[in-house]
Amino acid sequence: MDTILIIDDNPAVCDALSLLLAVHGFNAETAATPAAGLQRLAQQDIALVIQDMNFSRDQSSGEEGRQLFYAIRERHPDLPLILLTAWTELEMAVELVKAGAADYLGKPWDDAKLLATVTNLLELSELSRQQRQQQQALAERRQQLAKRFDLSGLIYQSDAMQRLVETALQVARADVPILITGANGAGKEKIAELIQRNSAVKSGPFIRVNAGALPNELMEAELFGAEPGAFTGLNKTRIGRFEAADGGTLFLDEIGNLPLSGQMKLLRVLQTGEFERLGSSQTRRCRVRLISATNSDLPQAIRNGEFREDLYYRLNVIELKLPPLHERPDDILPLARHFLQGRALTTEAARALEAYSWPGNVRELQNTLIRADLLSQGVQITLADLGLPAATGVTPRPVFEPDVTQIREMLANTSSLAEAARQLGLSRQALYRRMEKYGIPSA
Repeated sequence: MDTILIIDDNPAVCDALSLLLAVHGFNAETAATPAAGLQRLAQQDIALVIQDMNFSRDQSSGEEGRQLFYAIRERHPDLPLILLTAWTELEMAVELVKAGAADYLGKPWDDAKLLATVTNLLELSELSRQQRQQQQALAERRQQLAKRFDLSGLIYQSDAMQRLVETALQVARADVPILITGANGAGKEKIAELIQRNSAVKSGPFIRVNAGALPNELMEAELFGAEPGAFTGLNKTRIGRFEAADGGTLFLDEIGNLPLSGQMKLLRVLQTGEFERLGSSQTRRCRVRLISATNSDLPQAIRNGEFREDLYYRLNVIELKLPPLHERPDDILPLARHFLQGRALTTEAARALEAYSWPGNVRELQNTLIRADLLSQGVQITLADLGLPAATGVTPRPVFEPDVTQIREMLANTSSLAEAARQLGLSRQALYRRMEKYGIPSA
């Protein structure tokens, strides 16, 4: 049973609130002074505080309540706190809500509204507590990985990325091709680097190639090399990327854009490990760990006749699906702080970063913060400095209001609250509020 602490010098108020809360299943404790309230908080596990704004007969400014609020916040920064205020103290109550108070209620209070506020705050506090526990568990898992592996400076905090990183590290030492799929700018090359640094060939070369940027006429020479005279202007031997990566890792980005002629030659190398330089009949061999990446829908490209099915199954022994940034919002602020290198964000700017959908993924986030850091003239990065589309950066309202059945079904059919919120067209906070409204447990 949750314990609620009432701090008020009026015994009648304490008795009325205690009775109301007890009738509805809450345990109520009371304290008549700020000092007594702080002492009770230090001694007991309190779930929520309801505090008055004045404690002396000759005081009506609310300053005593203000000092008590900040004293509680200093010692218990996450504790939900409701202010009981007279109309003369309303301006100060609003100030304290902006500073972190959960809510304020006027005197005399409405019983139904007070109970609804208490219930909602306790449920939200429990959700926050569970989130903190999950984040702590993830942090411990990251620390354990960091002791055993080279995480190559990867910044993440989401459960989705934790699972992907654990899988990548699990297969890193296996001598099999790996295909990394995901949207542009999501960080596929960083995952490839993570795999290479923890592979059996980590001491070998790590060669990166953007397959989509290779001109058709030079593709073969770039990948497999060329002898002098193989084409106009070539006066010396050109070492291809496969040969340069011998004994190490070759990362082929944008593999979905490789032309069919290049796909056929790539398939042969994967099958036999053999190739010839352009303009040479001498067969050469290489041993290369291949990691490829694409933002294309390769199964659809196969159906369209644009990608070889046999090559797809050669490349796709292990597939790592990198989620876009909007599906892992817990990563946004850690990445932002990394890109800002210690420079702070205002609360409004941080909320806007979390609310924005980031169609350009991590690359767009990085560019946005680099620009803001260069152009901002203040101590902190503000919302205006970010220059996000639609000015506020707030996610548009959903085109429909999901009912309790839709929310339950979505939670049952998705792997995380963040993904459920995305598919419902809501922010995580909005989904939490609806779960509280309908009594849906977070688990």
